[in-house]
Amino acid sequence: MVLSLIPIITLSYLVGSIPTALLMGRILKGVDIRNVGSGNVGAANTFRILGPIPGVVCLLLDAGKGVLAVLVVAAIFSHTSPLSLTMTKILGGAVAISGHIFPVWIGFKGGKGVGTGAGVLFSLLPLEAAGAFLFFVLVVALTRYISLGSITGVIFMAVAILVEKYGFGLEVRTEFVYLTIVLSLLILLTHRSNIKRLLKGTEGKFGGKG
Repeated sequence: MVLSLIPIITLSYLVGSIPTALLMGRILKGVDIRNVGSGNVGAANTFRILGPIPGVVCLLLDAGKGVLAVLVVAAIFSHTSPLSLTMTKILGGAVAISGHIFPVWIGFKGGKGVGTGAGVLFSLLPLEAAGAFLFFVLVVALTRYISLGSITGVIFMAVAILVEKYGFGLEVRTEFVYLTIVLSLLILLTHRSNIKRLLKGTEGKFGGKG
């Protein structure tokens, strides 16, 4: 049973580990994105260093990795998976997020999982993910902190799923409850340094130089 999951895990990880921001930095500006700005290999730093259009493109490509893992990789191997289709998709998405954070190509030091995580959530729970995205936009618009928007956005989605299932009694798979809670904790972990800077008031703001 475990062996039949290896193709899903391997391909999803390799897709997730593609260092989009690093490649865009080298191709568009000849820079190593790890050595400029915040040093993070993600869309926010791409926006800061390369500009808004490359930043948005990077975000979409990172999200696309999550979509690809959930809707393509998992679908291809679903007939050989011992798991349900939903769990196979969740597995593919979770591994892709791990690949984004710990990419084999660049020493296992990648992004913070937000973009790829968003792609996974949009693939599995599009309405709730859209609501979380709007909440993210609202927080960033009010505070100009992308990190705060990312953290609160994913927590907002986890709370929304909990309220849907246990507050309103809607039919929400328990697996999605676990997924959003675990992803929230993961985003908190990957944003530890951002949280410290937010508390100190030294976190760089959207549109700022820091």
